[in-house]
Amino acid sequence: MVGKTIQNEIVLQGIGVSSGIAVAEVQLIAAQTQVVVERKIGPEEIPVEITRFEDALMATHEQIRAIQKQVAEMLGDEHASIFDAHVLVVDDRTFVEDVIRGIKLDQINVESVLSSVASRYADMLAQMQDSYLSERAADIRDVTRRILANLAGESLNQMSQIDRECIVAAHDLAPSDTAGINRQLVKGCVSDLGSATSHTAIMARALEIPAVVGLHNVTSSVSQGDTILIDGSKGLVFINPTEERLTDYAKRAEEQQLIISELDAQRDKPSETLDGYYMPISANVELLEELDSVANRGAKGIGLFRTEFLFLQNNELPDEEAQTEAYMAAAKSQYPAPVVIRTLDLGADKLPADFEVVAEANPFLGSRAIRLCLAHPKLFRTQLRAILRASVNDNIRVMYPMISCVLEVVEANALLEECKQELREQKIDFNENIEVGSMIEVPSAALIADLIAPHVTFFSLGTNDLIQYTMAVDRGNENVAHLYKPTHMAIVRLIDHVVKVSHKHGLWTSVCGQMAANPILVPLLIGLGVDELSLSPTQVPLIKDVIRHLHYADAVELAKNALSAQSAEHVAKSCRELIERIAPEALELFGQ
Repeated sequence: MVGKTIQNEIVLQGIGVSSGIAVAEVQLIAAQTQVVVERKIGPEEIPVEITRFEDALMATHEQIRAIQKQVAEMLGDEHASIFDAHVLVVDDRTFVEDVIRGIKLDQINVESVLSSVASRYADMLAQMQDSYLSERAADIRDVTRRILANLAGESLNQMSQIDRECIVAAHDLAPSDTAGINRQLVKGCVSDLGSATSHTAIMARALEIPAVVGLHNVTSSVSQGDTILIDGSKGLVFINPTEERLTDYAKRAEEQQLIISELDAQRDKPSETLDGYYMPISANVELLEELDSVANRGAKGIGLFRTEFLFLQNNELPDEEAQTEAYMAAAKSQYPAPVVIRTLDLGADKLPADFEVVAEANPFLGSRAIRLCLAHPKLFRTQLRAILRASVNDNIRVMYPMISCVLEVVEANALLEECKQELREQKIDFNENIEVGSMIEVPSAALIADLIAPHVTFFSLGTNDLIQYTMAVDRGNENVAHLYKPTHMAIVRLIDHVVKVSHKHGLWTSVCGQMAANPILVPLLIGLGVDELSLSPTQVPLIKDVIRHLHYADAVELAKNALSAQSAEHVAKSCRELIERIAPEALELFGQ
């Protein structure tokens, strides 16, 4: 966007995607251009070029998997899934065979053939009407860039060369770039391109560093060594800020820290509205190392214990003993508060190399989660037995992900009953009355919630995927990110429907998606009758503060008006106005 100069200061307005204030010298990350020179080869060199290509593919595959594992361990599987499409490109036999065929027929070097084939594929996908397919063009270009670097024996990781505190400025940051960010040194990110749901935005929020994207000309406006100030809440970037500006923002940063400290000091107060309505707040947990942070941040129990880390940290599947030990640790750390363990929510492509994998064009809508588990009952039974054994503490609950029909729940429950019978025969204790829940993240499941209800004791709304699947929007696709709207009437009505069905059948419903961690949307969820919110431990103090400033009656009125509203924008405006009135400090910290 166009900047305006105030003396030597340049002010740019972009999209604030990760809140916070940061000031440091800028570190420009140059867009790496790879010059490909065409070279004719003789027939005897063809096998050599093919071998070079296959070696580079193997190296690229290993690098992407290493990045995936690094991100999964640091930020969780949801963020690691960004790289699924990159693996698909490397493993695409049609793509690979086209390159090999070109080397043989044209008798030119692999770099030239690869660039030509990749450009053809990327250009073809970029023209597709389907947003998912058009977005894959960027994946092909990113992977091609990495393969070419491996062919040349070069490294693409400029992030690893950062040795001082800085704010990174780039035209755009590829997923593999953001995965290498050192939080101790990189204090913030700014980029010319990007949206609120771009890879840069997603990673910056997960890393909890301020970020502004969509600035268009920030890289052409800064020079190496310039001082840069980021206001992640308002999407403002100041290049060479004035002393007055720095003083003003230093005061704001101090005020924000004071708010954070005050929230932290009140974290143990009940999440109860001003008129006495109590809303339970539990935590989403990715790793065992996070267990202590649950109570320390003021949450009660775990509303979503993701088990994927057990399957990603080694090159072999975790056995029953290893899983039982992990689930026991979670249960004991929270007792007597409940722990909801979600069964494996991965695709086969993420499991160890010796696991049977069938290539899929779109793994996001393929054999994953409950579908994968039901297709591999041995894998599923091992996990169910481990969960049951850990349930001897009687605060364990089990939950199935990506349910899309009643039969999946029925079949999963049948396997659970078989595991119970095995344990009875083996004289192994477990909780006979363990609660069973279904994730509601697929629209079909939401619409037939009344048919699923008799087979479970609770629902958990995974709003991230529910919005994505309902709106047919890839939330990582900048071209359609503006359509990803939590306040869309379809989403509001689906949540309302699921909650009403659950209450009619004597069930309870939680929300474990990002809506639960959004202070602007929490009153809406409360008004719609949601029974529990589950969110990242770090976000609990802010959400509890919002609830303690809220009148339950106002939340009910907000939801009532939302259900009859005509647009997502109207609902979002009403939600924001309520927060501005009751808890403006939430907007200062949340920044949206």
